[in-house]
Amino acid sequence: MSGRIFQNVVLQFKDTTDRTVGVIDAEGTVIACSELTGIGKKWAKYVEAIDSAEGGCIALEGKTFKALPGWGGHFDYAVFATGDDSVGRTVCAMACVALNSAKTYYEEKHDKGSFIKNIISDNILISDIYMRAKELHVAAEVPRGVFVIRPVEGRSEGISLEVVQNLFPDRQNDFVISVGETDVALIHQMPESTTNKDLEKVATTIEEALREDGESRVFVGIGTLALHLRDLAKSYKEAQIAIEVGKVFDTERYVINYENLGIGRLIYQLPTTLCEMFLQEVFKKNPIDALDQETLFTIYKFFENNLNVSETARKLFVHRNTLVYRLEKIKKLTGLDLREFDDAITFKVALMVKKYLTSRGIDA
Repeated sequence: MSGRIFQNVVLQFKDTTDRTVGVIDAEGTVIACSELTGIGKKWAKYVEAIDSAEGGCIALEGKTFKALPGWGGHFDYAVFATGDDSVGRTVCAMACVALNSAKTYYEEKHDKGSFIKNIISDNILISDIYMRAKELHVAAEVPRGVFVIRPVEGRSEGISLEVVQNLFPDRQNDFVISVGETDVALIHQMPESTTNKDLEKVATTIEEALREDGESRVFVGIGTLALHLRDLAKSYKEAQIAIEVGKVFDTERYVINYENLGIGRLIYQLPTTLCEMFLQEVFKKNPIDALDQETLFTIYKFFENNLNVSETARKLFVHRNTLVYRLEKIKKLTGLDLREFDDAITFKVALMVKKYLTSRGIDA
């Protein structure tokens, strides 16, 4: 962003206050100042303290600083005013409002990252996308992968934007955006012949780069390939849904593709009352909770082995007749014969519905 935009604003303060007002960048270099001799000074020693203030005013060596709002955890620009008294704080706060307005206006007019963020956040009219893309020289009709990166629950530290940006350094075609308190979105330009496997390869690269001590620290959701800028918002929502659904139905995976969610995607969008009714209808004889852990484990293994009795018995290290006895027991308890394809489908869906309701804190 041009320091000239900030300089035009701070010069206006020269006529209204005797305090010196200016702006420093993320490295602590003064890029705008109402006293022209101050431009170019290096104040790197203040950067860490300003970061620690988390957007609040902070007095340092006779000056008051306040970071301008940004997307990442580290500030991009901070306003300063001379004086660490109440007048200095007031001047700094007022300058911050004026400079932030100028920054926002500039970004909306000239910044590609802001443009892309507005698209995925649905903050721009579809009719305006093509016009703005032309103004900013952003190609409208090229394939782009949309990825959402979210920390695994229990991980207090955030995602390092710098790590993701270093993986995708092409700032003209790739966009790494901080969204909300924890998520990071990556919009990555892909080749024309891109397949699902190519998207998953990119997502796996991200997940592996953010691992710590061999443990996964993030989920990476993948939306469908966006062929036009107007498709980005839809693909971004899909990537978010992929993470949410994957956490319920596929807890062992950290890279989750929206197109591979299958029936879980449908269940996730059903009203919980409808799901409860479905379980009541399927398990008229006994509720699903009547099945013990050993029986449930047998059922899951039976599904994993495509309803093959002999193969399942071998994997469970039991005699074939023992497995048949267990399946008969399940039939008596539930009224469903898992050796029959239709009953097996019903039971499989019921297990997924039960898992979905449990994730919502509903005991059905």
